[in-house]
Amino acid sequence: MGQAEFHFLLVGLKWTVILSAAGFAFGGVAGLFVALARTSGFPALERTMAAYIAFFQGTPLLMQLFVVYYGLALIGIRLEAWVSVSIGLTLHASAYLGEIWRGSIEAVPSGQREAAEALSLRYVARMKDVILPQALRISLPATIGFLVQLIKGTSLAAIVGFTELTRAGNIISNQIFEPLTVFGVVGVLYFVICCPLSIIGAQMEKKFAASGR
Repeated sequence: MGQAEFHFLLVGLKWTVILSAAGFAFGGVAGLFVALARTSGFPALERTMAAYIAFFQGTPLLMQLFVVYYGLALIGIRLEAWVSVSIGLTLHASAYLGEIWRGSIEAVPSGQREAAEALSLRYVARMKDVILPQALRISLPATIGFLVQLIKGTSLAAIVGFTELTRAGNIISNQIFEPLTVFGVVGVLYFVICCPLSIIGAQMEKKFAASGR
């Protein structure tokens, strides 16, 4: 595998990072609303969000990307492949992050919420200044763990013909007939991105576990 092929893999890696960042960022914003809805105290809203989460957690990401790209095209909405993949990853991430953060919000000691209510803090101030900062701290290890899974999940973008890292490796492998070499390099590139995140997540988990004793 020569320099040109390696450069092509780096271009695929760039798109893997972009897709992961877009899915995580937009999914994080949507996931926050999902988490707040799940803990809103309104039964209808909570059940609706529970069904939303159950759907995206109970179906494969591959199918979700397929439906977004080809399903929207069937009703006349044709999007670029990278836009469709970004939307699919956003929906997927919003469900998982929403559930992670819902659990973190509920894990905040009830005394904190009761103290905020005793100070007559309104809902927005109570969540922004008291509950969410603590919930974010609790959720960081699981959130980082999900980000690692999301990065690896971008490999499924190949179903709609988008060239990210895995598909770039497949294209090169079909050209030079060196699959072990090519996918060995692809695996190393994924490792370089994901391993530091996994280490950071594990360290945070240990740190928070020690501070909670």
